[in-house]
Amino acid sequence: MSASVPNFDHLNVLVAGDLMLDRYWHGGTQRISPEAPVPVVHLDGSEDRPGGAANVAVNVAALGATVSLAGLVGTDEAGAALLKSLRERRIDVSKITRTEAPTITKLRVLSRNQQLIRLDTEEISPAVPAALGEDYTALLPQASVVILSDYAKGALVDVAAMISLARAARVPVLVDPKGSDFARYRGATVLTPNQGELETVVGLCADDKTLVARATELKNDLNIEALLVTRSAKGMTLIDGDDQAHHLPADAREVFDVTGAGDTAIAVFSAAMAAGAPLPDAAALANTAAGIVVGKIGVATATRSELRLALHQRGVGGRSAQTPERLAQAVREARGRGERVVMTNGCFDLLHAGHVAYLEEAKQLGDRLIVAVNSDDSVRRLKGPERPITPLEDRLAVLAGLAAVDWVVSFDNDTPAALIELVSPDVLVKGGDYRPDQIAGAEHVLATGGEVRVLAFREGRSTSSIVAAIRGTSIS
Repeated sequence: MSASVPNFDHLNVLVAGDLMLDRYWHGGTQRISPEAPVPVVHLDGSEDRPGGAANVAVNVAALGATVSLAGLVGTDEAGAALLKSLRERRIDVSKITRTEAPTITKLRVLSRNQQLIRLDTEEISPAVPAALGEDYTALLPQASVVILSDYAKGALVDVAAMISLARAARVPVLVDPKGSDFARYRGATVLTPNQGELETVVGLCADDKTLVARATELKNDLNIEALLVTRSAKGMTLIDGDDQAHHLPADAREVFDVTGAGDTAIAVFSAAMAAGAPLPDAAALANTAAGIVVGKIGVATATRSELRLALHQRGVGGRSAQTPERLAQAVREARGRGERVVMTNGCFDLLHAGHVAYLEEAKQLGDRLIVAVNSDDSVRRLKGPERPITPLEDRLAVLAGLAAVDWVVSFDNDTPAALIELVSPDVLVKGGDYRPDQIAGAEHVLATGGEVRVLAFREGRSTSSIVAAIRGTSIS
């Protein structure tokens, strides 16, 4: 199982379900109230975020997909705040209906990143089923995939009909379920319950074997294609269309808040699946995204940049050879995170200890290291017809496997000047006895405010000396 970040730009995702507003009031606490044994919070800030199905929509939008949202909000101040927040995230809210019922609101009071209390406002509106059904039907023809986010607040009372409409339109439909009656979700493409929700339906699962057996039976009984069970500290378990179980351990990271992690999981899984990723890869990406958001306070999202970085740090999803265009995008994202980009180049034929030491020293000059590698034709022009000994594909693969190297890219010219101008690194590094003004691309880097450094190779470490040793000859 591998994972990479697909292109989501072409997707149109329809999200329907219970819309909520998550409110956060922040402040310090220094004393206990004389009126009751509770802390006194001195409020110094507040924040509104979309919650429930709205949070699912926000998570999809963070990936770059087009998102339409069907649901209901009140004609109150909270409803106006929720719609404003969604519009700012470029989510289509044209089919969200305003009702007289209050907007479902969850107010959390936090101090020192700890939640002290949650206050909920909600009232089920009898207008929900008819209004939501009309909005959903109007949006369905343009959808690449449908996500139904059920928080048991009344929006999805006709969920069976909504699933049938999506399947009739040949649109995959994924459901984040609630309650003990999963029969109402029969025929969905995928269900994404957490383990507690699953056990409400199938009974306590004391071990993985029991969970897999009961989840598989449920999947087949409901005629769904796959079941993705989110399991908190145990990660996720996917039961795929072939009844194969895929266990994905949780990413090891500090957990600040699990609020909304399930929303992130179904959003990323659905979008990755719609973008063509195999189900195990979509689940792996969703698992990575959930690991990112639990490291943040409150409902949160995982962006494409964060996903690529997380996969990259694990040695997947970006360490293979990059095209110049993909490399430029990766560099823009790195700079957006405030990272310093270092670039070097060379043939790197028969990688040896001198190369490794040089690259490790170069990496210490910044946060990200790009290695530009001469193509086979370029090496032959520089080194002669017997070189390279190692073909370009192998040289790129070996370099990409080094801990110091973040990205590798090839170039066919005699110098990487064009690549350097495209990337505009913060630091350009070359090994040997060069003067900065002799290094290809140095003029551009200096003109754009960068730095040019020359590092020494280790004495006696070179490809030529290795070749000579193999041949039993000496270098003159």
